[in-house]
Amino acid sequence: MAAFPGGWGTTDGSVEGGPVALRRSVLPLVAALTGPVAVCAVLLPARGHLANTNVALILVVVAVSVAATGHRPAGYLAALSAGVWFDFFFTRPYQRFSIDDRSDIVTAVLLLAVGAAVTELAVWGRRQAAAAERRRVYLAGIEAAAAAGAVGGSAGAMVRQVSDQLVTALGLRGCRFQLGVAGVGNPARLGRDGQITLDGRRWEAVDLPTDRDIELRVEKGGRLYGRYLLTAGPGTRPSLGDRRLAVTLADQVGAALG
Repeated sequence: MAAFPGGWGTTDGSVEGGPVALRRSVLPLVAALTGPVAVCAVLLPARGHLANTNVALILVVVAVSVAATGHRPAGYLAALSAGVWFDFFFTRPYQRFSIDDRSDIVTAVLLLAVGAAVTELAVWGRRQAAAAERRRVYLAGIEAAAAAGAVGGSAGAMVRQVSDQLVTALGLRGCRFQLGVAGVGNPARLGRDGQITLDGRRWEAVDLPTDRDIELRVEKGGRLYGRYLLTAGPGTRPSLGDRRLAVTLADQVGAALG
């Protein structure tokens, strides 16, 4: 079960892991907790001269800034934090978590609602952008693989290129190619219909399995040429369309090797 000669198709997809992923996860939460209270502290000296609606609008900007990161928990936390500290510092009775004025109650509720709505819009927008980028990467990879095959390019170069495309587009931790083997080591399997099977049964979870590699076979005309072993990290959840395009990329490699 040797790897493809010369290390063809071995790709480490860990670039997005470690400290970088931790910062992207933690920093929005920190901003959600500290941003609204910090802004309230700055505005507090002007409490008698600044209308509460204006304060709420400023806090909306803070909540929207956090929500725009597309981090759903941070977006909701920022909206909640803005509402709580608006109540504590700028509604009567001051320095208490209660509101006597009806208009201030409406303002606080709207502050929470706007923060939640912007969070959902930001999450949706980022998902759409990520999906579009994955499809762009896939289509570029298919085009490049087809062009390499048409001009008789190196099969090894194509194997490596497709491995890179699979890591980027599926959000994998890693990917490697093995020549002439399949079904060895009891991996999960990515079928031609884009579905994942594990131990002979369909994988129903949204995230890809992480306790073992996922086998993507490279075939042409019923003949097996090898397989890609895909390593997924926690939270990896490519769409069915993404997985079917991965099969198309593997077919391009099969055509080149054949």
